[in-house]
Amino acid sequence: MATATPSCPATRSKVIELYFMEHRAKVLDLAAFLDRLDRASDDLGHEDFRVAALKEAMRIVLDGKGERAKRVLDHFSDPTDQPLESAAGMKGAFGVYPGVKRGAR
Repeated sequence: MATATPSCPATRSKVIELYFMEHRAKVLDLAAFLDRLDRASDDLGHEDFRVAALKEAMRIVLDGKGERAKRVLDHFSDPTDQPLESAAGMKGAFGVYPGVKRGAR
């Protein structure tokens, strides 16, 4: 557990009391999603980059280091600073950067 200087006005027990059930449900949702993927027939032949990014994000969440939300958001974000040459054919976001990243954050 990270030992940061307390900056939250609530105690840990209050934070757990207020938010545990909400986050328990989110973990169950993730587990169900991954179970559903395991049960689905493989039409890709490789792991989808979004699923790989999600699994790496879970490792970041559990690594015990601070600034988890920032590091997960950075992990999902496009690290480049150049705009796309063309957004033709793109109708929405992928939710994670589809390019190759070097090293986990």
